[in-house]
Amino acid sequence: MELTPRQLAIIERVRSHAPITGDQIAESLGISRPTIRSDLSVLVMLGLIDAKPKVGYFPGRQLSADGRARDRLVALKVRDMMSRPVVIQETASVNDAVISLFVENTGILSVTDGEGYLAGLVTIKDLLKVTLGNPNAASIPVSMVMTRFPRIVTVTPEDSLWDAAKKLLHHQIGGMPVVRPAGEDGAGRRTPLEVVGRVSKTTMTQALVDLTEIT
Repeated sequence: MELTPRQLAIIERVRSHAPITGDQIAESLGISRPTIRSDLSVLVMLGLIDAKPKVGYFPGRQLSADGRARDRLVALKVRDMMSRPVVIQETASVNDAVISLFVENTGILSVTDGEGYLAGLVTIKDLLKVTLGNPNAASIPVSMVMTRFPRIVTVTPEDSLWDAAKKLLHHQIGGMPVVRPAGEDGAGRRTPLEVVGRVSKTTMTQALVDLTEIT
């Protein structure tokens, strides 16, 4: 929708002097308040300005830094920001898992079965539970301490980064594997999932920093 010169002038007044009342906007334009009533309604509907009763008009979501950052975050896909997966086989030991966590500087490990498909997830918390006070923990198989699929939370490369962030918050977790179906299963069995990446709270923080710098 192409805005009229008067609507553009209203936006400029709101941006420069918010909060500003409708009467103040009309006075600055040298016209009457009823003349711009429809313009104000259109601009509010488009999200270009917003209004609060007894306060006045101020920049809307489409003009605000927060609004633009959120829109860009919604537009971003998980595939745009995901890190490479850190994977360990379910036959590996707890000692192997601890080493992988430190070497890869990550908080989660995707665990795969013998065919390379997602079998579970192991975190620092899982390893602490089994190692504290247990001198024999190092040799325990990861499969004995991991959270098994499908009890883990995952995302796909095509999910929005915004939805991924909401999953992290809702489930109170530090990260998730990024997966995609490995193929079709016409027999009614669960389709195995291939691990193709990972997202974490660090991923989200980096995305917000990047978006803020270009807003």
